[in-house]
Amino acid sequence: MSLRKKFVAGNWKMNKTFIESSELCKNIKQGLDKKLTSDVDVVVFPPFTSIYTVSEVFRDSGIMYGAQNMSYKDDGAMTGEISASMLSALGCEYVILGHSERRQYFHETNQIVNLKTAKALSSGLKPVLCVGETLEQREQGLHVKVVDEQITLCLKGVCAVDMENVIVAYEPVWAIGTGKTASPEQAEEMHRQIRNSLENLFSATIAGRTRILYGGSVTDKNAGELFSMNNIDGGLIGGASLKHEAFIQIINSAL
Repeated sequence: MSLRKKFVAGNWKMNKTFIESSELCKNIKQGLDKKLTSDVDVVVFPPFTSIYTVSEVFRDSGIMYGAQNMSYKDDGAMTGEISASMLSALGCEYVILGHSERRQYFHETNQIVNLKTAKALSSGLKPVLCVGETLEQREQGLHVKVVDEQITLCLKGVCAVDMENVIVAYEPVWAIGTGKTASPEQAEEMHRQIRNSLENLFSATIAGRTRILYGGSVTDKNAGELFSMNNIDGGLIGGASLKHEAFIQIINSAL
């Protein structure tokens, strides 16, 4: 049995005003047993405009929060960007980096994600590093190679001590927002491959300690089966995290 504590995160993407965020958080907080948050790490990732609101609702609840992205620059003439220090000042503990939507729509490369990962770690934030292949890459049999390369390049220069604060999220691009989900066996196979990559980069000990999440159309119906796999330590939840009943059920599935 794994000693890794389960981790369930809700990525709200570009959804919810600060008023709607407050309502959703109140419902999540009310529906979760306080003891549950000591057994499972629960983290939500609202839009930047809702982070302060979320921090107020979740105060002393055991539920954590973070940001969906950040700049690798400290400050300056970077219109529209958000720095690590700004996130830390809001009490964020985590930040999602390298999400496939950032890679696809905003042309973030592994090198850019690597710079962001280094900045997050040096600023006391814990990165949730996203990796995953496209449908074309999977059909060509390149999925293992692509994900190994993402892991290797995005974690370049990260030391063993800092890996204690890194979460990896495997998100097959073909399963994000499509309704398609990797089978538990497919997901488990890739999580095992990611652990192999981490072992090659660092050590078997670090690979065994690192939490790896599955993301890609996770729902309250399939979460239990996915989370029961040996190498799947929880989920990065998209659409289902916008409905408090479904999100709470998914969290319960992690027990």
